[in-house]
Amino acid sequence: MRYRTIGSDPRTRREVSVLALGAMLMGSVTDERTSFAVLDRYVEAGGTFVDTSGNYAFWTDGGQGGQSEELLGRWRRSRGIGSEVVVATKLGARPLSPGTSFTDNPEGLSAKIIRESAERSRERLGMDTLDLLYAHIEDRTVPVAETVGAFAELVSEGSVGLLGVSNHAAWRVERARALAAASGLPGYEVLQYQHSHLRPRTDIPDALSQDGSIAAAGPDLLGYLRAEPGLVLVAYSPLLGGAYTRDDKPLPRDYDHPGTRARLEVLRAVAREAGATVNQVVLAWQMGGELPIIPLVGASSVAQLEESLAAVDLELTADQRSRLDAAR
Repeated sequence: MRYRTIGSDPRTRREVSVLALGAMLMGSVTDERTSFAVLDRYVEAGGTFVDTSGNYAFWTDGGQGGQSEELLGRWRRSRGIGSEVVVATKLGARPLSPGTSFTDNPEGLSAKIIRESAERSRERLGMDTLDLLYAHIEDRTVPVAETVGAFAELVSEGSVGLLGVSNHAAWRVERARALAAASGLPGYEVLQYQHSHLRPRTDIPDALSQDGSIAAAGPDLLGYLRAEPGLVLVAYSPLLGGAYTRDDKPLPRDYDHPGTRARLEVLRAVAREAGATVNQVVLAWQMGGELPIIPLVGASSVAQLEESLAAVDLELTADQRSRLDAAR
């Protein structure tokens, strides 16, 4: 395993594995025995960065979520897991009542909700300090200063280490970070967005933004990452839910554009040359690139995890990387 630093403050920064493991469906779709096996194998391989959220997976039973955090709490206790494994969680997108969702009834990012949700996550995970806490989705009904101040209070109290942000417009991330810096407060240092080798259209409105998707790491977000060397991108859905390799799993509609075919052709050619799978090439391309990117993979079996783990040691040549970057 290889490792990367997240965070800049010596008091809170952490060394984490270059491959993160997502626990979104653990405790719901993926049963406990299988989830524990995947987690155990990940740690055995040197993995140290596990991701969840307080609203996972509310859509599986029409509830409010919490199954993933609860499972991770049981796993940590049963295995005696401590600070050697960094656990990241998120708040802001939990439905306020069963039968609703983050699109029509999210908890939001008020100071009250931030404190209550963080405490709920700490209890479920069995952690005195949440290693990394993300603002999961935007809340434009609350002043940015209130959200920034509430997160900073948790850091100063020691109940949260690092702060992160997900699914926010790049300009709002910068506004929050600038406000925090001007006030001498901790700000977002880890960005979590959807990112893969294939590039989606970002002009198609979605549930989070009427102006086009802000969940994917587009040019504004990637340019921001390039300009701010202290930031790290955690790339969720790097394998597009299996769409690269499964015939029964079509690409999402926002990938239906001419550039997709060209990038797929290069991916497949490089995979043949490297004696690797397309999935492994995607992950290796992210982990070894110029920008600090940590792919976040899910796994519903140990076999799926093994494929992703093998990508850590896959070294792409300069020519292969150049072709992957340049494909249009």
